[in-house]
Amino acid sequence: MGWATSDRLKRSLAVEALRHAIVNRNPAPGLGHHSGRGSQYCSVGNQAELRKRGILFSMSGKGNCYDNSMVETFFKTIKFSRPSSRN
Repeated sequence: MGWATSDRLKRSLAVEALRHAIVNRNPAPGLGHHSGRGSQYCSVGNQAELRKRGILFSMSGKGNCYDNSMVETFFKTIKFSRPSSRN
């Protein structure tokens, strides 16, 4: 849907990715957004952006490390699929 990149995990990164998704997809109010409990998703700025757009949000249960396992597995493949510099 949307994405943003940085060499650091900043709270503003989640808001930037959310805005990117909104511009690209123009979702109707009532869209569901599920995330982990990371500080970037719990931030006041991210929560305000979701509310402003009428996006319903939910978060992983406290201590439920398996809730986002599919997405985490996908991102792991991206992180480790870079071409090797060794020849």
